[in-house]
Amino acid sequence: MKNDIFLSYLSFALLFLLSPAGLSAEVRLPRLVGSGMMLQRDTPVELWGWADPGETLSLSLGRKVYTAGADSLGQWRIELPAQKAGGPHRITLRGSRTAGEIHLEDVLFGDIWLCSGQSNMETPVSRVMTRFGNEIKTYSNPHIRYVKVPAAYHFHGPQDDVGICKWEEVTPETAQNFSALPYFFAKEMYEKTGVPVGIINSSLGGSPVEAWIGEDALGDYPALLNDMRICRSDEFVAEMQRLAPLAGKRWNEVLNEQDTGRKEGWEMPDCNDEQWKSLDLFDTEWGRKGQRSRNGVHWFRKEVDIPSEMTNQDAMLYLGRIVDADYVYLNGQPVGFTSYQYPPRNYSLKAGMLKEGRNLIAVRLISQGGRPGFVKGKPYEIVAGEHRISLQGEWKYRLGAEMPSQEGGGVAFQNKPTGLYNAMIAPLKHFAFRGVIWYQGESNTGNYDAYYGLMSALIGQWRSLWNRGERLPFFIVQLPNFMEPAVVQPHSNWAELRDVQRELAQTIPNTHLAVAIDLGEANDIHPLNKKDLAHRIALQTRRVVYGEKIVSEGPVFESFEREGNRLILSFRENTNDLEPVDSLEGFALSGPDGVFHPAEALLDGNKVVVWCHSIDHPQAVCYAWADNPEGANLRNRQGLPASPFRTK
Repeated sequence: MKNDIFLSYLSFALLFLLSPAGLSAEVRLPRLVGSGMMLQRDTPVELWGWADPGETLSLSLGRKVYTAGADSLGQWRIELPAQKAGGPHRITLRGSRTAGEIHLEDVLFGDIWLCSGQSNMETPVSRVMTRFGNEIKTYSNPHIRYVKVPAAYHFHGPQDDVGICKWEEVTPETAQNFSALPYFFAKEMYEKTGVPVGIINSSLGGSPVEAWIGEDALGDYPALLNDMRICRSDEFVAEMQRLAPLAGKRWNEVLNEQDTGRKEGWEMPDCNDEQWKSLDLFDTEWGRKGQRSRNGVHWFRKEVDIPSEMTNQDAMLYLGRIVDADYVYLNGQPVGFTSYQYPPRNYSLKAGMLKEGRNLIAVRLISQGGRPGFVKGKPYEIVAGEHRISLQGEWKYRLGAEMPSQEGGGVAFQNKPTGLYNAMIAPLKHFAFRGVIWYQGESNTGNYDAYYGLMSALIGQWRSLWNRGERLPFFIVQLPNFMEPAVVQPHSNWAELRDVQRELAQTIPNTHLAVAIDLGEANDIHPLNKKDLAHRIALQTRRVVYGEKIVSEGPVFESFEREGNRLILSFRENTNDLEPVDSLEGFALSGPDGVFHPAEALLDGNKVVVWCHSIDHPQAVCYAWADNPEGANLRNRQGLPASPFRTK
């Protein structure tokens, strides 16, 4: 009898707990929705999330309350009417079956920009401190908010949410982790408009354009779709990820085992280096063995004499850029490590680490597969306050261990078609944006002929995702100058891709170009001057989005006429107030044979006259057509450069 009563009570309790009235429902928000976030002003916006099916949600903003129900899949959306710029606001969310409330504090309404692309969109503020440090260290602004979407990929279709992330406002401390280009863009836009600025940065270094396009937009690219289908095998992906580190791990194990310098302590000040070679820092012969690169471990040592004034304050050790990886020691103590070639080597030294008199700097350079060396044109020095000591000139050198080139690290799944779109773009579909800023292309220079079609597909799909059509503006950053300078380079993949970017801006409605042909660096694929580039993007957005009557781009080529052996070039109205120069450089002409030759050019009012004495019947003209077009200087009086171009 007692057992029967107990079972009856147990059945009743279970029935209650499992009934809708007895559920403790969990209301969940997407990771981009949280305290400190920014929402787009002056347009209806959605807040969304998940709850138990049938759950009723209520959301309060100020004195207004908005409600919605979770559908059969547990998804809910609440639309807020358009709000004016400003804040901060508090948003409270309640569920009809949920104990407690969710409070979103310090929410602003402003203009939000989606920033996407590859590494130059990711390059952090910390990397440009040597150029803009004083400005960054003194700037705070609670009206600028930034969030970085965590890197992720997925091949089974669009996802509903992104990884863990957090909105932050600009302070000297938080800014170090912001991406530099969006940082300077947001700063200028706030200063010009007074409207709060939000940045959602969804970018990933090395990514090709096809990784940012969803399956539905790749119908014209069957090879890319089949590449995606290969990656839909979770077993294949998991096994490749498991195997990928093994080659590098074993390579490094053998390197460390065989490195004589590591065994004998070549980083220590008392190491006898009298028999080491003496060579200039920028000598490259040590990194070669005949015509091949000498990969492995290379050791460098240099003694520097430090005055007492530099020892009692913090200092910086600048070692430019090194190909590929490095461990750096000061007086036998490790002070820095960088695992790949692109970041600047800016290593901080605490007060007291430098000693008065003789100090020993040692560099353990690891070359994994390319031509090892120290990159010219970068700072190599110790700086403490007003004191500087150059580290260029003579160093001692010795080979620690010679190795074969390191084998590839497996499949770069983050670069496969659709992966980044599914995981880093599709989950943002409920967010409203003012516009998109796109900086990408370096990874597609090898297949530039497909870039127009792929970018057209991306722009069309993203506009459909946010249901904006041509009303969603795209601002494309054109690739900057990079690699060895040349006056004219007929077979330049970088010039070809720049021309595709120019064509995209001229043929796809509400698509605009920020030219960067004078802001690059020959020795760095990640140029530091992101501030001037941000200014050029800001000029475009101020004209296009905010309707300001300003000139926002340099001379835009439109057409040419032939007069004898000369071509007369015309440029788009409102961009053609050309800046006078003593000598106009960067032009080349071709005759009937199609071979381009450097040409002379001069200004004739708002036109450019181009000729070449060896060509009687010019057929085509190009301007700034090279990886790094040396001397190209066509600008308008606003100081904005002309885009490189080539006539068909």
